Amino acid sequence: MVTLVKSEVRVPINSGADILTARLAGRQLASETGFNNSDLTVIATAISEVARNIVQYARKGEIVLGVVQDGNKRGLRVEARDDGPGIANIELAMQDGYSTGGGLGLGLPGTRRLMDELQVNSKVGRGTTVVATKWIR
Repeated sequence: MVTLVKSEVRVPINSGADILTARLAGRQLASETGFNNSDLTVIATAISEVARNIVQYARKGEIVLGVVQDGNKRGLRVEARDDGPGIANIELAMQDGYSTGGGLGLGLPGTRRLMDELQVNSKVGRGTTVVATKWIR
């Protein structure tokens, strides 16, 4: 059973500058949790991807970072929330190269590759929540 072991860090996402703030907050929390330098870069990159999606598609939202534990495993959970247009076809959005916004279509598929777990919940017209977890190896 996954439990939160440290209070969450919340970063409002309203502009491109907030992407950097979220990256730095995630990197700091991951460092304090015990991730190695290469994982710090991976986590920061994943945060950038989901935060950029918020800015591009929803205009505003929030990144919620938390240290989680599952038995002996400890990790970092990155949750990206928005009240934007939602994703009509999550399966399609998870394919490399698919984009409704004219980008490269690497955001969600890239995040899936970078992190150990990824869940995407979305309702058209109501918003999207992406939850990604990276475990310390």
